[in-house]
Amino acid sequence: MSALAQRLRPWRAAWPLIPVLLFLGVVFLYPVGQLLMLSGLEKGTSVLTLAHYERLFTSNLYFRVLVITLETSAWCTFFAIVGGYPVAYLLATTSERRRNNLMIWVLLPFWTSFLVRTFAWIVLLGRNGAINKWLQALGLTDAPLALIYNFTGVMIGMSHALMPLAILTMVSVMENIDANLPRAAATLGARGGQAFWRIYFPLSLPGVAAAGLLVFITALGFFITPALLGGRLQTMITQIIITQVQELLNWAFAGAVSMLLLVTALIVFYFYDRALGMSTLAGETTTSQGGGRRNPIAAIAAWIGDILLGLIGRICDAVSIVYERLVPRPADRLTRQWSRTVLGVVAFLIIGFLAAPTFFIVPVSFTTDAFIEWPPKFYSMRWYDAYFDSPIWMAATVRSLVVATASAGLAMLIGAPAAFVLVRQRIMGKTAMLAFILSPLIIPRIIIAVALFYFYARVGLIGTSIGLILGHAVLAIPYVVVTVMAVLKNYDERLDQAAGSLGATPLRTLWHITIPLIRSGLVAAFLFAFITSFDELTIALFVSGGLATTLPKQMWDDALLKVNPTLAAVSTILLVFITIVILLAEYLRRRSVVR
Repeated sequence: MSALAQRLRPWRAAWPLIPVLLFLGVVFLYPVGQLLMLSGLEKGTSVLTLAHYERLFTSNLYFRVLVITLETSAWCTFFAIVGGYPVAYLLATTSERRRNNLMIWVLLPFWTSFLVRTFAWIVLLGRNGAINKWLQALGLTDAPLALIYNFTGVMIGMSHALMPLAILTMVSVMENIDANLPRAAATLGARGGQAFWRIYFPLSLPGVAAAGLLVFITALGFFITPALLGGRLQTMITQIIITQVQELLNWAFAGAVSMLLLVTALIVFYFYDRALGMSTLAGETTTSQGGGRRNPIAAIAAWIGDILLGLIGRICDAVSIVYERLVPRPADRLTRQWSRTVLGVVAFLIIGFLAAPTFFIVPVSFTTDAFIEWPPKFYSMRWYDAYFDSPIWMAATVRSLVVATASAGLAMLIGAPAAFVLVRQRIMGKTAMLAFILSPLIIPRIIIAVALFYFYARVGLIGTSIGLILGHAVLAIPYVVVTVMAVLKNYDERLDQAAGSLGATPLRTLWHITIPLIRSGLVAAFLFAFITSFDELTIALFVSGGLATTLPKQMWDDALLKVNPTLAAVSTILLVFITIVILLAEYLRRRSVVR
């Protein structure tokens, strides 16, 4: 009996995992499983069939759309990583004060609505947009360039939308790299390029790979940017699913297409997990995962990486040798300063690319015209009046605030305790449970939305705020768990042990010691969950049923009908609101650090 009690002891301490596992099992796993099962049944019956998959694989249309989706996602991932790496490197290697100031400009586009950012690019890239006006004014073009409703517009919009996610993911790994390692390499004779490519860059690869995975999987489920900035040749597979559900009511075939998208995502995730390990998504490096176990995929990835890094290192050596012959040795310090300046300029341009487009919608919101053009004709408040005087817009805004607050609170209530267990307890199957909790990040969001639509239709939650809150909480929980885990990994547990040695109970230690010290991390987790819900469109597009319209869905409906300055006014209000939230979070974080 004592042996059994000893075995059950870790599980008793892990009871906070039960609520999050049950919640995701009921609101996430069961609906998704139901949807995927439909793909193997005849429409409206329980008879097994492969007809939907035959239709899927015998038609060139769906294969072409899948290829377009994969190609678009791959290019978006490439641009997000290449553009985001210099910014992440600068943030990780600069002073804390400068990092905090720059991080605000990275977080601003990250937390700004996808719709707002896409609308900003419509203002910039359109035939009468700012970029075409400037190009013609400078005499570089005689006619407007086709920058929108094609692959160029989609790639600009998607890279802009997902690059902040790549930056934040890479920074979480780069901050843990010991800055003394490249310096030690330099003292042993390694040149600057060699020290970076052979020491720093390999240590940052888990962050690069994690960023690539998150961006690629997110891009697979994108439909907002392709629908608004792309053309017929940029149709994503997500748009096929939406058409099958909303227009044709063909749930079974939508399930088959969803299964295709899910299998694609899981294959990518499988190779990632085998090469680097899933725990890198939570900010760990491959060396921190322990075990030293090597599988064939990891060995092949390491072999290819070593070859590429060695090649780049030799190129850097050759360039350095030529440079040393041309530049006197005392100029090395000036060279390092010059390199840092170039890095700063590149990072500044990229941050400008991320932040500037959003502010172009502000002047448009004050135009006197009834349509979008650049430059706008000032000055009118009619579009703000149209927003504040509209019962539909006001109801959508209030509903979004209520749903976002409630879903973030629910995600914190069941996600934060689970993060404590995953960091502090050693229990069997912890990796599998973490994978399950993070799976809403891995599975394309459209699959979750369609699955909840089918599930809610059977239990009467379509068009209810409760349905939105539960669905948004599914998406917010992984962000809460990852954020709180990252904070706890840097927490000194000896403080809790000291409190216990002085007679404090675990509950009093948690309330008076732990929570105050990690309060900034908890606030950040709540804000991540809040913005995730407030900006969410995919689930709202399906489960609101036209009755519980949220602000993003109302913006989407208006954008499909006509892009008018009212959307600019709403986008400006959202921009101001998000900026206030970011500044408040930064203020609370700095205040907690001072304490």
